Amino acid sequence: MSDEGITAAVATEITERPGRIVAAFLLLTLVFAGGLANVSTAAGTEQFTSGIPAEEALSDIQRDFGPSFADDTGSTQLVQRDRNVLSKPALLRMLEAQDRLQETDGLRVVGVSSPAATIARTIDPNATTTEAQIRTLERSTPTEIDRAVRENADNQAFTGGVSDDFNAKSASASATIGVVTHEIPGAGSGGAAAGQSGSSPLTDIQLRSQRVVDTVGGDITVFGSGIISAEFSSVITDSLLIVTPAAVLLIIGFLIVAYRDLIDLLLGSFALLLAVVWTFGFLGLVGIPFSQMMISVPPLLLAVGIDFGIHAVNRYREDREDGHGVVDAMDLAVRQLLVAFFIVTGTTVIGFLANLTSDLTPIREFGLVAAAGILFTFLLFGIFLPAAKVLIDQRRDAIPIPTFSQTPLGAEGSGLASVLRVGVSVGERAPRVFLALVVVLTAVSGGYAAGISTSFSQEDFLPPEETPDYLQELPEPFAPSDYSAVATLNFLEEKFTASQGGSVTIYVEGDMEDSTRLEEIHRMGKDPPSTFVSEGRRAESQSIVTVIRQRAASDPEFRRLVNRNDRNANGIPDDNLGEIYDYLLSSSSRDRALQYLSEDRRSTQVVYSTEADADQSAVTADGRAVADRYRDTSGVAVATGSTVVFAAVSDLIFVSAVQSLAVALSLTVVFLVVIYGVIEGLPSLGLVNTVPIVVSVALVAATMRLAGIAFNAFTATILSLTIGLGIDYSVHVVHRFIDERGEHDLVTALERTVRGTGGALLGSMLTTTTGIGVLVFSVLSILGQFGTLTALSILYSFLTSMLVLPSALVVWDGLRGHDPDRPVDTGSGLSVSFLDGDEGPEPTAAD
Repeated sequence: MSDEGITAAVATEITERPGRIVAAFLLLTLVFAGGLANVSTAAGTEQFTSGIPAEEALSDIQRDFGPSFADDTGSTQLVQRDRNVLSKPALLRMLEAQDRLQETDGLRVVGVSSPAATIARTIDPNATTTEAQIRTLERSTPTEIDRAVRENADNQAFTGGVSDDFNAKSASASATIGVVTHEIPGAGSGGAAAGQSGSSPLTDIQLRSQRVVDTVGGDITVFGSGIISAEFSSVITDSLLIVTPAAVLLIIGFLIVAYRDLIDLLLGSFALLLAVVWTFGFLGLVGIPFSQMMISVPPLLLAVGIDFGIHAVNRYREDREDGHGVVDAMDLAVRQLLVAFFIVTGTTVIGFLANLTSDLTPIREFGLVAAAGILFTFLLFGIFLPAAKVLIDQRRDAIPIPTFSQTPLGAEGSGLASVLRVGVSVGERAPRVFLALVVVLTAVSGGYAAGISTSFSQEDFLPPEETPDYLQELPEPFAPSDYSAVATLNFLEEKFTASQGGSVTIYVEGDMEDSTRLEEIHRMGKDPPSTFVSEGRRAESQSIVTVIRQRAASDPEFRRLVNRNDRNANGIPDDNLGEIYDYLLSSSSRDRALQYLSEDRRSTQVVYSTEADADQSAVTADGRAVADRYRDTSGVAVATGSTVVFAAVSDLIFVSAVQSLAVALSLTVVFLVVIYGVIEGLPSLGLVNTVPIVVSVALVAATMRLAGIAFNAFTATILSLTIGLGIDYSVHVVHRFIDERGEHDLVTALERTVRGTGGALLGSMLTTTTGIGVLVFSVLSILGQFGTLTALSILYSFLTSMLVLPSALVVWDGLRGHDPDRPVDTGSGLSVSFLDGDEGPEPTAAD
């Protein structure tokens, strides 16, 4: 069946059997609604890091090294702030907090440590319990405490838990960290992406711990992966509670202006609701979890759905205004718009499915769900809404709801029509000059946009340190939760940078009893890169070599064993490594050795210290360079650690952004060329159609760099999304122009296009930019960035379609050899028969 036959058949079915269509769609809604109960959630960074080689290496490290009980424990940090946390009252508050946590049932505390405990044991070595340490400090004078602080000035176990501003002379510091260890059977160990969505034993423990610590007084914050996990999850709920009502209110406000009729408003809103239900029902049916990225899907569906709804109703009203009845007007409207809707849906789906090329699972899932949602929206607004409107309008007189304005947007003679005509005026006077200027603007914007940065961090998925005042003023249940994770992370980075620093881990796989293995590990640290902490042209590191040297320094028997097997007398054994390891593992150094040597002796880790202020990408590059120095062909070395993992994700985000843009743009051009060639016999129109989109993409990218917005987990999709959503505007303009050009001269066709379709596009643009723009009110900052960029991409697409496309169509029309003062008949390549069902305009005598 030809395209004319398909559109005619669908139009006939809609106008002659609307009740059957409406019933079928409502039954499908019940099916998708059943999937809503199966929707799960996923949050945090692990969904992005899964499958990355550096993350797999980090997981291997956490599995292979450390004491056997490590997988069954979790830790909580107690971050204390005070004018002087080393004063007697502050030290007692820390110990009291730890003591109450130990005494509270259900918190499963198996161990505690803190600088306060170290001070108490310095004063009384027999104070081995928290209660004894509290009694010791209570009996001690401030002078005794200050003396104990100074005695520990060079003790790493003590200084590692106090802030960088620690002053031994005055025995003072502004912050300290205590650690509480919990027994959590089956908890396992987290990777670079600590803290995942949903409730977990550690999450519940840390939330309860904060309530217990609050009873002590003072400024002590409970922090850990459980707290982060809780905020990963709650930020999704809070964002939806804020964004959804705001979007609904603003969209309804604009729809009132666009429809100006209560029945049409209710019908359009109901169709939007069905689009959301179908999409999230699909989410549950196929088992894709709802993540932070999915928060943006409903606004995207609203964007396309509103556009389709306004166009369908507006075009139907135009035909009613021309004197057609309900059935005839809808038949004409469906025939005119269904192909345009199909083209828009095809290009939009291509834009979203281009994200399937990403190596990041959440971006692929986002692309798939968004594409499915757009397809559902096409069906609902292309078939269901027209059928429902026929049913309603045939019985409108019997419905006790008043009818308001049925005048289409942009009606001739209105002030809006004169504004929309600006692009036509430019096209009449100097289209080529204007297009040349647009090309220059596009090139400059694209060149400037080449400097966009890329970022990926745990903080991207957490609420900001300070919630805006206007959000804090919201009433329940819309008021966001109290968040502390980012504030605590920033505080730790500010106060403990020097003492904690950073690190890169090199994971080495291979037979660790091989005679060259330890020498290779030692050689990697020679002449380290600039981001590594170094001393004497060697990188500061911790490894099994470090453990061997430390044991040899304190154990004469072990030292003799090492020397006997050290060929070059550099303190690193070369032979009988199995015997070396056996000695270590049978000594008091066993636990420390197992931190760097796996029990099967098939892998090891080397932890290099990095400069605290080093750039993430630089640290990653240097870590990979050091790993590449490992030359033993029987093994492999991989740089890992949270810094390296996040940098790897950041690299993939940039690749995803560029790759999806290239795929979306190329497939969209091919699709449009083919579809216009098949339907209109004019494949060159496909190229004309993409002109405003290329301009819009360049402007969006330039705006990103100008505003300092980086490619991140959300904005990586924005360029392909601009193509997917933005093509909507140019398709409607081009398709309407084809229709009008078959009956009118060039200028009249453009004027009728921008007045009729342009009016609907303006209403759609205002509604969707506002509906998506409400994402700026989200608690999640990067979601706000995504909303801003999406709204701008729609605005740019509208403006380029109204200002640039008319000039492009004028040039195209001239290149086709058409007479600008006369309509173009069907024989010259502009076919309108499939739209209106007639044979096209009758040729004049001059033809």
